[in-house]
Order: sequence, then C-alpha cells, then structure tokens
Amino acid sequence: MAGRAASKVLSGARVVLPTGTVDNGRVIVEGGRIAGAAPADAPSVDLSGHWIVPGFVDMHVHGGGGASFTSGTAEDVLRGVRTHREHGTTTIAASTVTGEMDVLARQAALLSELVQQGDLAGIHFEGPFISPCRKGAHSEDLLRDPDPAEVRKLIDAAHGTARMVTLATELPGGIDSVRLLAEHGVIAAIGHTDATYEQTVEAIDAGATVATHLYNAMPALGHRTPGPIAALLEDERITVELINDGTHLHPAALELAYHRAGADRVAFITDAMDAAGFGDGMYDLGPLAVEVRDGVARLVDGGSIAGSTLTLDTAFKRAVTIDRLPVEDVVRSVSANPARLLGVDDRVGSLEPGKDADLVVLDADFTLKGVMRKGAWVIEP
Repeated sequence: MAGRAASKVLSGARVVLPTGTVDNGRVIVEGGRIAGAAPADAPSVDLSGHWIVPGFVDMHVHGGGGASFTSGTAEDVLRGVRTHREHGTTTIAASTVTGEMDVLARQAALLSELVQQGDLAGIHFEGPFISPCRKGAHSEDLLRDPDPAEVRKLIDAAHGTARMVTLATELPGGIDSVRLLAEHGVIAAIGHTDATYEQTVEAIDAGATVATHLYNAMPALGHRTPGPIAALLEDERITVELINDGTHLHPAALELAYHRAGADRVAFITDAMDAAGFGDGMYDLGPLAVEVRDGVARLVDGGSIAGSTLTLDTAFKRAVTIDRLPVEDVVRSVSANPARLLGVDDRVGSLEPGKDADLVVLDADFTLKGVMRKGAWVIEP
C-alpha cells in the first residue's frame, strides 16, 4: 500500500479564506494540495507575523524576465512564467499582441502545448481585432476587423486552450464574433475600443463579460457621451480589469471603478511585457520597439504606454497600503475572480481543502516573503 504523502503545516499567520481572515491560522499541505487535517507528527513552519493568501492569478500578461509570450520559444515563455511565479503569480494566462494571423496561429500552437503541460492556464488574444483609433501599443498595419471566420481561426489554432479574446466590438463583425466566442466558451473582452455607450451595451447583451484594462485604450468617461466606461462599470455581468501600477490609472480612477463595480467584479492584471522583473532598456513588443525607463514602458515611436513592468505582488501591496482596500477584497480581485473567469477556480484562487497548494506569504507590510506552487516552495520564507 502506498504511503501517505508528506504533510506540512504552515502555522501562526493571518490566513485569508473565502469566509474571511483567520488570525493565528493554519494551512495544511499534503501531496501538493491543501488538506483538511494533518497527522500529529507533520512538520510545522512558524509564520507568525505574516499573512498567507492564495497564489495570484494573472489573466492578462505578455511576458517577463526578459522573455515574451508573443514571439518567444517555449524556453522563453517558461522563463517569463518563472519570473512571475517568483512574484507570487502561480497561475498565468499568456497574452499575445497583434501580429500576422499565421504568426499568431503558430504561437498559439506553442502556447497550447504549455497549457496542456500545466505551465499556463490558457491563452488570451489581445488583437488584431481592435480599433485603430485606440490601438495603443499595437501595430496599426496589422489590425483587422473581427470577422467571425478569422476569430474562429485563432480559437481553432489554440486547440481548446483559448480563454479570452479582446475585441473592439463596434467594428464590422464585432457583435457576431462576441456571440461566436460565447458559444465556444471563450471570454469576449471589450477593449482597445472606440465604442459608444449604446454600442457597448449591445456587446454586453450579446455575451461580452470582461473589460480589457478599463479606462486604458478607450474613450474617456463623459457626462453627455458616457462611452464604454459607464456601460462596463454599471453592468453586473462585466468584470473589469485594472492595472494598479500608479502609471496606468490615477488612484481616484481606480477607486471609482473598484467601488462602483465592487470587489467581486474587479480583476487586477499586470499587462506586463518582457521587461517585468528584468529592468530598464530597449525591448520589442511584437513588431514594435519599446523603451523602458524608470519602470515605465513606452513605444519608441509615438510614446504610447506599452503594457507595464508590473508584477502582482506590487499591485497587491499598492492596493492595500496606498489605495487602502481591504485585504480580503484585494484577494478576490487578484486570485478568486480571475480564477473564476479562466475556469480554473475548482483548483486555484482560494485556500480550501482539495485545491492546489498555491499560496503567497507576505510580511506585516505586505512585502512578498514566500511563494508555494502545488505544495513546493518557489521562494521559501
């Protein structure tokens, strides 16, 4: 008879559970999963004075550690994944950027293999079906309307691992593509859009459920022409992505979105490019040149913000210490909500018996001190 898997007990910390925070709590890890009980002789790790929160889930990230998910090899992608794991992100959906359709299809095939291996949680296609008026750091020459047949090609290229497609749903074919995505169980995300309020409502009614990096790459909120922001914030069917790096959003804009949507409808993302966890310098984002200076990524040509260098441990700490959001709410936004959207909340996103032992240890100042993935320490506290 096989022996019982080795157990360990993490004790003494403030543990954030779906039901609330437990002081002087315990997390029991057995065989890569969270267990409900431990044998009397299980070794214990004293984490008094710390927090234990679920591993972070990033549903919108393009790379890290000097490596790109868009154009890199499998080794490059895994290097980026490891970089984000070291910052607490134990579950990642790899995001692409606008490119030639055949190039995107080839990269999707590579990424899908890593999903099947368990290194990624899925693929997010950001572009090429976006508005040239709100293209941000995407090559305008490669943009195209969201023809459902073209959208279907990308879904098929992902071999069942596509989780989200960002669309400018006001473009020709946009609404039909939203319906197509919904029928195939893929998130239709409204983003890089020049839509009106009314056009956005139509897309939501057709099945769109996510706002790609709310505020960024869309018309500003107006009192006579409210545009997409008002429609996305007011509808309970929509989860809004927020990039909490202090560059993409003014704190007042983040507070407005957070309190209007509520903690259950916010997903903190990084939108990170390969400079995340790597440093300043010159980089490529798809076919575009990017300069990172003082941690801010901008296109060399035109100066538009080009993703971020954010990691989710920084976003978490900022949300609690600067934005003054409750820890429990931030945990929902950085773990539970994206896990639910990606369809992996049966395994990750919260600390519950039977789920993967993915967790982050933070000190009293919310600085990352430890990361565990599937019961193994990535960083030991």
